[in-house]
Amino acid sequence: MLTAAELSRYGRQLVLPEVGVTGQQRLQDARVLIVGAGGLGSPAALYLAAAGVGVLGIVDDDAVEVSNLHRQLLHATADIGRAKTSSAAQAIARLNPHIDVKTHNERLTVARAQALFADYHLVIDGSDNYPTRYAVNDACALLGKVWVYGSVERFSGQVSLFGAPDGPCYRCIFPSAPAPGSSASCEEIGVIGAVPGVVGSLQAVEALKWILGIGEPLVGRLLQLDLLTGVTQTVRFERRQECPACISGNAIGEDVLSETSGSADYDIEPQQLAQQMGTPTDVLLLDVREPWEWAIARIGEPQCLAMNDLPAKLDMLDRSRELVVYCHHGARSQIAAAWLREQGYRARNLAGGIDRWSREVDTSVSRY
Repeated sequence: MLTAAELSRYGRQLVLPEVGVTGQQRLQDARVLIVGAGGLGSPAALYLAAAGVGVLGIVDDDAVEVSNLHRQLLHATADIGRAKTSSAAQAIARLNPHIDVKTHNERLTVARAQALFADYHLVIDGSDNYPTRYAVNDACALLGKVWVYGSVERFSGQVSLFGAPDGPCYRCIFPSAPAPGSSASCEEIGVIGAVPGVVGSLQAVEALKWILGIGEPLVGRLLQLDLLTGVTQTVRFERRQECPACISGNAIGEDVLSETSGSADYDIEPQQLAQQMGTPTDVLLLDVREPWEWAIARIGEPQCLAMNDLPAKLDMLDRSRELVVYCHHGARSQIAAAWLREQGYRARNLAGGIDRWSREVDTSVSRY
């Protein structure tokens, strides 16, 4: 039941005929998990908390960095170095003490996704890399969960809702992750901070619509926004009959989860790599960052091959050696390692990249 304080707090949305007391109670009873407490997760979490969603889960294994602060409004300067889940929970509590925040300070993998998602009604993906996005999609397909997709780069963004009954999933429109170098990350090409603010807010709107059962959710529709020109368009798509994640009404098995979505299972932890480097091994470090990044800092004596050049210069790599691939934070290298395995290489990804290596293993390695 809603208390007098809650009725007062949510008064401006209670007067909406689409919400009312019944709708507000539905929001209070809802459990939403947000994957990533970053640029998209920040506005989504804040607006869902402000709207009165009863339980908000936050999953993230990262710490707050100064470069996050221009777009990740859950965090402040005083939070630098702090776990994002902890900072997010405190920010949400300041905004609305009636919300129950569940923190999951861990990296999302296919293996963990199913256990985490089982306790929630709906998932919002605020991640910034393809392996996590496919893991979200495949776990939601297995569990029959709805999830809200959002992505941004530079001045543009996309939003859709996947996993609705008889609706398409992410693999229906994007069957597999792009090859390394064919798609740049925000880390490489940048983003205006307000852009994820807009897209994350739209994700919150889609989540609220779905919980309340109102309006027309973006099922089978990809909303594309170019905020530099103010132009928006909607791309319609349907469920693919041959989509492995949609077979038999989402009743699929672990065997259809691709090596891309499961690539986090091939990660190597910084401490593990440090121990391996201290023994005679046949491991080759592969740095897939850009030349300007190589000039700042490196790990050991790697082979440096920018991710954009990887497909064209694949023959430069020794197939007889095991590869440990790294980048700045581990997003690019995770995609590169998964692609290299598809080409027949033994490749693992350094979890957290050179930045985590600097924090946990060798503080003499410069951070940037």
